[in-house]
This record gives sequence, structure tokens and C-alpha cells, in this order.
Amino acid sequence: MNLLTIESTCDETAAAIINENLEPLASVVASQEKLHQRFHGVVPEIAARAHLERIMPVIDETLAKANLTLGDIDAVAVAHTPGLAGSLLVGVTVAKTLAWSLGKPLVGVNHLHGHIYACRLSAGKDIFPCVGLIVSGGHSSLYDCLGPSDFVPLGGTIDDAAGEAFDKVASMLGLPYPGGPAISRCAADGDPHAIPFPRPFLQDHSRLDFSFSGLKTAVRYEIAGPGRPDFSAVEISDQRRADIAASFEQSVVDCLVGKSELALKKSGRDRLCVGGGVAANRKLRDALQEMADRNQIELIIAPFSLCTDNAVMGAIAWEKIKAGSYDDLALDAAPGLIRDNVK
Repeated sequence: MNLLTIESTCDETAAAIINENLEPLASVVASQEKLHQRFHGVVPEIAARAHLERIMPVIDETLAKANLTLGDIDAVAVAHTPGLAGSLLVGVTVAKTLAWSLGKPLVGVNHLHGHIYACRLSAGKDIFPCVGLIVSGGHSSLYDCLGPSDFVPLGGTIDDAAGEAFDKVASMLGLPYPGGPAISRCAADGDPHAIPFPRPFLQDHSRLDFSFSGLKTAVRYEIAGPGRPDFSAVEISDQRRADIAASFEQSVVDCLVGKSELALKKSGRDRLCVGGGVAANRKLRDALQEMADRNQIELIIAPFSLCTDNAVMGAIAWEKIKAGSYDDLALDAAPGLIRDNVK
């Protein structure tokens, strides 16, 4: 059996075909990075229009790479939550149309759960139960993952996500979008201990939440002081820029690793699975591995190719298919950010 998966939650238009053995037969991702560069972040309307233009060519290319036709597809899955409203609507509408026209089952999947399931694909074995850490442009969340369809929120960001903070700090430093890779490259020449940026909530062992908005503001004050400065007019040496980038990156890493360690201790789990675009950060991966080794924890991080948004992680739909759980044509996009900890 062949499953067609569709991903359009934010700014990547993607499709994949995965067989019932969880083997990707083909995967295509059309990046919108260049469209959003001059805005230093994703513009929802531009993202939605780009999805509309690209989604059918992406699906056609995916089928061609797998040497299959639509007639060979046995089910259609689509990430329908969370994400940008316009972007989600494009993917959901195409998925429902294909499922209806082909007379095949439709399965809606949670984009965040898919990021953790990417660890299942790379591990080649069952990963549940585990603590799941999702770090991306819109989300920084911790879950007690009892099973592929049973995620219990443990904590998350109360404001900016880690990836969002990377993008905004990169913009302040005059670095290109996307901010994560740009910050890491710049930080390679800096001192991560040069500036004592705050580690919000790190010493509060009563909660498993993150907060990166204040850290972002601290970086702003370090660069240009209070007020509304024109960052393009701020003169900063290459070494100082590198020190700020390295110190900021270290602060984010310390917060993510510290709260992950606390989540493991509170839940009693001995496995940590990590996914999302920020999971590609080398300093974070190394720090998580050191923490896991120190606590004798099994660490599974999604491979680089499956960290950023992609349709392969839509393979989580197979879990619903095997359980006989399908969606009908009433499936709708459920946009927005997940803030389980905010009442």
C-alpha cells in the first residue's frame, strides 16, 4: 500500500509517498526561503500564494520520482494543524479533493506529532513512550508521548519559540534569514560566555516552560540600548557580533537542554526524542547528547533532512490507518500556535 502525504503548514510545500513499511518511496520539498528573506520572517499571505502555485507540481514530481501514478495511491494524508491558516487550507483542500476523486481514505495528522514521529522513522523501531521535545520556528514544546496518537503536554514556550527568537536576533545583528543557520555560522567565531544573557525559568524546577521574548529583548539592549533604534545604522564589529550570537545561542541551548532534563526526571522516562527545525542546530545536538550520556538516557534526534518541515514525517498517518481511524471530508484546517501551558 502507498500513502501520499502532504505538508503545507508554514512555508515549505512538500509531498511524499511512504509505503506501509514506513519506507519513503519519494519526497519533494519546495522551499520558500528566498521569498521571505527580505522580510526576515514568513509572510503568511505570500506563503499561502506560493503553496497554491507549487502544490500540484510538487505532487506530480513526487509521483514521478516514485514511478507511480495517482491510481497507485491507497490513502491521502495531510497535516491540518497547527500552522498558518492560508497555508493549511491549500494543503487540506488538495488532500480532500484527491481523496474524494480517487475514492481513497483521508487522514489528518498533527504537524507537531509528525516532528516526533520523524525520530521513529530514523530509529527504525518503536520509540514510545518517550519525552518529546519539539523546537521550531513557531513551537518549543515538551510532551510525554505515550503513543503516536497520545501526546500529553508537559510545558512549552509562553511567548516566542526558539526558532522565532533566532530569526529576530539574526535580523538585529544584520544576518540573513533564516536566522538559525546564520546565527550558528556567526557564533562559531564568538565566545559563548562573553555576555551573561538570561536563562528564563531555567532555575525554576516547578515548571517545564520556556520564554525567549525577554532573552530577545536582552540581546536588543546589548546591541543598541532601549528605544526604537535603526539597527541598520548601528555599528558593530565582527567580533562583537560573533560574541553576541554565540552568547545568545548558548542561552537558548541551556534553556532547551535544562528543561528537557527536568522533563525526563519528572516523567521518569528514559528516552528523549527531538524534532523540529532548531533540532538541526549542532550545538544543541551536542549538548543534548552530553546530557543524555550523563543521565543514561536514550537520545533520538531526527536526522537533518527530517528536522525542517517535510512530508515524510506524515508517515505518522500509518498509525491511524492501522487503527482504522480515518477522517471524512469535514476535515478542516486548525490554524494557530499551540500554547498548551497558556490558559
